[in-house]
Amino acid sequence: MTRLIAGTAGGRRLKVPPGETTRPTSDRVREAVFSALDAADVLEGARVLDLYAGSGALGLEAASRGATQVVLVEAARAAAQTARANVAAVGLPGVTVVAERVERFLASPGAALEGGWDLVFLDPPYAVESSEVATVLGALVPLLAPAATIVVERSSRTAEPVWPGEFSDVRQRKYGETSVWTARC
Repeated sequence: MTRLIAGTAGGRRLKVPPGETTRPTSDRVREAVFSALDAADVLEGARVLDLYAGSGALGLEAASRGATQVVLVEAARAAAQTARANVAAVGLPGVTVVAERVERFLASPGAALEGGWDLVFLDPPYAVESSEVATVLGALVPLLAPAATIVVERSSRTAEPVWPGEFSDVRQRKYGETSVWTARC
């Protein structure tokens, strides 16, 4: 079990998908990431895209802290079902789950949002190749709002993502086996 850290649904417990293919972001890492996002005033009223959503913990945390629209994208059937159950249990408005491969979703008309996405979480399974992460980052560029924030979570053993030229102010933080990069578009 994991829980939402703060906001209107703070303390609520979330289910995690069964099996070993999904690696939930630890409470410690989520708390650090969201403290930084809160300090940067990124969350209030944000439109959030949570790619490789797993249980939906990152997107639901954003909704709990003031994001108005959150889309959780997850291809694994069991993980998407868990995310849907968590969305229903938490009951925050404006959160939807899309059960689809990230690449396919980003190429679909449903990915384009008037004004663009303000905040994107990219937390693929550690087994996802760096080249796939680079492709996803490139596909995101035309879908983002001006000054959008991107948060990428990977293994600390993984090299820094290859950022398209539109991204700047890249910062890395390490939390044990987890590295988190934050960038602005």
